[in-house]
Amino acid sequence: MDYERLVEENIDFVYRAALCYCKNPSDAEDIVQNTFLKLLQSKQKFQDAEHIRKWLVRVAINECKNMWKSYWNRNVVSLDALEYEGKTKQTVEQRELLQAVMGLSPKYRIVVHLYYYEGYHVREIADMLHLSESNVQIRLMRARKKLKEYLKEE
Repeated sequence: MDYERLVEENIDFVYRAALCYCKNPSDAEDIVQNTFLKLLQSKQKFQDAEHIRKWLVRVAINECKNMWKSYWNRNVVSLDALEYEGKTKQTVEQRELLQAVMGLSPKYRIVVHLYYYEGYHVREIADMLHLSESNVQIRLMRARKKLKEYLKEE
């Protein structure tokens, strides 16, 4: 398998597929690069040129999906949206709640932040923090209890 020849024959095809899926030229270029890197690292035996093309498209689509699921893409906000958010005012309750969350100990604060502010599920938080799911649930329960007590005092 001549890698350079395969890249030359398929780079436009993979780029168009990635561009169609992600609708952003810069992201499509990154996906093309990752796709051909995976081809280079792959130990798969291909039957013919069509098999290679199908494999490349499948990898490119998976790369697009991974890109859209990434932390960066879920949490990056455009400057226009950021400007708008800066103009909106937080309610007194929202500020008090944020202050209460920031007052928690780090082990409780991180699970509350990941769960409520970032939208992760218990299983994902457990994987990220190398904890058991039950431990994450217990920390969330205790954090809620502490927040409830703190907010009742005020």
